Amino acid sequence: MRFGAHSLDLSRPCLMGVLNTTPDSFSDGGSYYQAGHLSLDLARRRAQQMLDEGAEIIDIGGESTRPGSTPVSEQEELDRVIPVVEAVAGELGALVSVDTSNPAVIRESARAGAGLINDVRALQREGALAAAANTGLPVCLMHMQGTPETMQERPQYQDPVEEVKDFLLQRVSACKAAGIGAERILLDPGFGFGKTLEHNLALLRRLGEFDALGYPVLVGMSRKSMLGHLLGREVGERLPGSLALAMAAAQRGACIIRVHDVAPTHDVLAVLAALSTDASAADSPSTH
Repeated sequence: MRFGAHSLDLSRPCLMGVLNTTPDSFSDGGSYYQAGHLSLDLARRRAQQMLDEGAEIIDIGGESTRPGSTPVSEQEELDRVIPVVEAVAGELGALVSVDTSNPAVIRESARAGAGLINDVRALQREGALAAAANTGLPVCLMHMQGTPETMQERPQYQDPVEEVKDFLLQRVSACKAAGIGAERILLDPGFGFGKTLEHNLALLRRLGEFDALGYPVLVGMSRKSMLGHLLGREVGERLPGSLALAMAAAQRGACIIRVHDVAPTHDVLAVLAALSTDASAADSPSTH
């Protein structure tokens, strides 16, 4: 799949490293701030570290979408995102994804060198669909019930898998009508965005149904509260659970896995790839 100046082989799982340039994201919020201000050097160094550890995409976000979060101004998001995109895409030569719903941030990120628009609101904000179409970049459409401020209050579904699939296919149709071709669309079921633990587990169990829709599937479950509910672990204690979720997602067809802990997840996927290779070899006719 083409991502601006980059291309990725999505026939095997790829890692997307999380780089939140926010002071309040649930896991790494404030990690790249010094004396109350965003440090471009710290963000650049973290991006390089994740690339060295095996990340193939760096996902940069300037607005927290954790449960209960509140929106930031357009200018604040631009100030947090664009310099980091320029540094990571331009100076490091990395494939950059921008986690945004804002049309202005979509446009400016593309100009700064981003290769993917990753929108938790599936391009529903006014002007976002047209802005994304005009960039010519791929888009990732995510499902969210409600808004970040309210999404975890009382999420309800009759069948979470069917309802999430229906929503995503509606957004695919809207993208195609706006001129975004099928070859530029990825889907994200939106783990943790307006879902209970049981909703999340149902989505993961049936993740293959999203893969069967014919679009690359991106998942983000790293360190999320579903692990807190399932295991009783705080954010900093969720690495083993995150690795198990990454393995399960890869086995069910996820093409891109968005994570905070790149190196250990890379090892998990390497083991999975080795097992898959061995299985293929074992199934092949003997050459002896």
